[in-house]
Amino acid sequence: MKVVLADYGAGNLRSVCSALSRAGLEPEISVDPDVVRDAPLTVIAGVGHVESAARGLAAHGLDEALRERGERGRPIVGICVGLQLLFEGSEEGGMGLGLLAGPVRRVIAPHVPHMGWNTLELRRPSPLLDGLGGADVYFAHSYAVAPSDEEVITADADHGGRVVAAVEAGSLAGVQFHPERSGSAGARLLENIPGWARGL
Repeated sequence: MKVVLADYGAGNLRSVCSALSRAGLEPEISVDPDVVRDAPLTVIAGVGHVESAARGLAAHGLDEALRERGERGRPIVGICVGLQLLFEGSEEGGMGLGLLAGPVRRVIAPHVPHMGWNTLELRRPSPLLDGLGGADVYFAHSYAVAPSDEEVITADADHGGRVVAAVEAGSLAGVQFHPERSGSAGARLLENIPGWARGL
């Protein structure tokens, strides 16, 4: 399956591309709004924070392409900041795409950022997370989504309290952790993507 990564200048797109290739997908990085809007699957991956990422998307018209894609029910997967961009405003600054309701809030925990390996606790079945219940995955973030509708949450992690680790709502899905840095568990997630997307 061809996968287009929306290029807003994030530094880790090449490593995500490599991980997608190893999972048997065909990744392409693009700043072309038409390509991002019409691809079989689009991934928003990145590091940093919502405000700079949103500026990068807007600079190429990718924000509107992604909103249109979401409104048309075409599959989008967000990774780390890409997940946060699916939501509304961030306490860190900046506005997301608003495809899912709820803010992005600073993690409240004894140790911030939430950095390193943590265990996924599945909250409901998800084809994207198939086989990942209890798996250890790699996090690197100080802010996390707080969905208005908790039914979209598919997995949590415990970091001095609950941190939303994954969400899924129709054609929209995202993970707060980094599958490209999560070893076999991350590879399993990426291998699950085509089945999830085709199931839509």
